[in-house]
Amino acid sequence: MREPTFLVLAALADGPRHGYATIGEVSAMSGGRVNLRPGTLYGALDRLAGEGLVQVDHEEIVNGRLRRYYALTNEGAAVLAAQTERMRANAAEAERRLGVRTRHLPGSATVAGMAAGG
Repeated sequence: MREPTFLVLAALADGPRHGYATIGEVSAMSGGRVNLRPGTLYGALDRLAGEGLVQVDHEEIVNGRLRRYYALTNEGAAVLAAQTERMRANAAEAERRLGVRTRHLPGSATVAGMAAGG
């Protein structure tokens, strides 16, 4: 799963959001690294809805414009949880391998201490 898709699902995990709120949440969660354009987001939401991972929760009219709210489905939550665990396992393996590497570097006590926050 690509990072923008993961972030869209994560943005909807704690409750329904309309499109522009989702764009803002994705940007905030990624520290500004991922900035979705509306067309990209709505294309992704349509695809995710077709896959049964998100659904339209409700709609409202705000200032004469339709605002559609999307929510994560139970299946979407399960997929997000599985992807989160996969990423967590990958990160743990990378940390383990970096730990092995830092033990073999000159001055490794300093490098390992910095990696551990010390």
